[in-house]
Amino acid sequence: MSYEEVMNLAARRGFLLQSAEAYPNVPAGYWDYGPLGVGLKNRFIDLWRKNLVKRDEMIEVDTTVTLPKAVFVASGHLQNFTDPIVECSNCHSVYRPDKLLEEKLRHAVPENLGDEEYDSLLKENGIRCSKCKNPLSGTKRFNMMFKLGIGPTGEEAYLRPETCQGIFADIPYLFKTQRIKLPKGFAQVGKSFRNEIAPRQGVLRVREIYQAEIEVCFDPDITDLPKFDVALDFPLSIAKGDVEPTPVKVSEAIASGAVPNKLVGYYLFLIQSFYEGIGLARSDIRLRTLTDKERAFYSKVSFDLEVRTKVGWLELVACNYRSDYDLKRHSEVSGTDYTIDVNGKKVLPHIFELSMGVDRSIYVLLEKAYRTEGERTYLSLPPRLAPVQAGVFPLVSKDGLPEEAERLYSLLRQEFDVLYDESGSIGRRYARADEAGVPFCITIDHDTLAKGTVTVRMRDDRSQERVEKDQLVGWLGSRLRG
Repeated sequence: MSYEEVMNLAARRGFLLQSAEAYPNVPAGYWDYGPLGVGLKNRFIDLWRKNLVKRDEMIEVDTTVTLPKAVFVASGHLQNFTDPIVECSNCHSVYRPDKLLEEKLRHAVPENLGDEEYDSLLKENGIRCSKCKNPLSGTKRFNMMFKLGIGPTGEEAYLRPETCQGIFADIPYLFKTQRIKLPKGFAQVGKSFRNEIAPRQGVLRVREIYQAEIEVCFDPDITDLPKFDVALDFPLSIAKGDVEPTPVKVSEAIASGAVPNKLVGYYLFLIQSFYEGIGLARSDIRLRTLTDKERAFYSKVSFDLEVRTKVGWLELVACNYRSDYDLKRHSEVSGTDYTIDVNGKKVLPHIFELSMGVDRSIYVLLEKAYRTEGERTYLSLPPRLAPVQAGVFPLVSKDGLPEEAERLYSLLRQEFDVLYDESGSIGRRYARADEAGVPFCITIDHDTLAKGTVTVRMRDDRSQERVEKDQLVGWLGSRLRG
């Protein structure tokens, strides 16, 4: 199974499709979610809310995607949210120098090298334009934010490149109105926008990104609270560099300095536990410690939660200790006091961030669920994540079976996401449901009319069970909660 096979199935069954595909020469880096993709994404986000946001009593907000220039002056994005580019002196094709070097050297190249370092490496390795083989210009910087003009005067604004800046801008209001005590997490799901230079590999690098971000505000002098103790014995999959992860208890990682404090250890435990809880093997997860050159400009300590995939280790979550950088800068630029009163002491909160890429997570779920057995292909999605939870099929289109099937379908759809299908042979209907990841297929046959039972077929092993029709709602509910 390859990346291309996964994406082909995703397109064929309505999970993911390229935006405006009917038109020629559409820009790369834009993808739509089809009906099954929306269902899978919604279930994923529901579990994120349940197992992170609600579990930790976080506050969820929904801020605007358009923000004024001053916000990004404060955040540093106007100056620092850039990618390096080089241009061909002849055909004017534009490339990222780090990607050209990776293709030549066959290993990863840090994104945060200086311009002169890139120029030196390109020259040392004899790298020229991939299209016409002419020399390349010196490295320049390209700001990846989308610029907007608001109103008739064109007031300068930008689409947010990360969802967190809206949270940071609202912090004084949130603390003032919500009676919040530190530490407290703020969560948001929504789109961010990045004008990628050369997006490729489908949903793995796009210009519109779904993010699920958590920003934990805390007093840097109080990071050892009893609630964090639940994580101390959990084995984090820590990795330093591009190596296999080495499980180490949170307590041991703190003692060795690999993790700065209990608070950070607790939230790393939460995010790794979340991905393990939706079916990813611990051996395929690593929390890679970033080097000084890899870390974002605002981060003091960073870990990337990465998952082993067919395209290599893929970053799903950026875990950043942003210290007081963000709130200090927003306070300075806005002129608003961002300090919080903690028992009579003025505290400028520090931030620990869990910034999740939803689109990449959806791809990983599809890849990990992809199965082939001979000519059979199916998605072994955990039932609680399946966008369609059950299929209802009359065995034949006569003898009153379709009418009975439709009555059962109407009953089940009040509780679950179900499909009805009476087109083609029962085998073909099973095959279509398998590719959509439907965990249970319910067949209405002549025994349904005579005895009040249905046949339930399990997707993964194709085993079958007779279930009383009147007990089917409870039977499905118990298995979908597991």
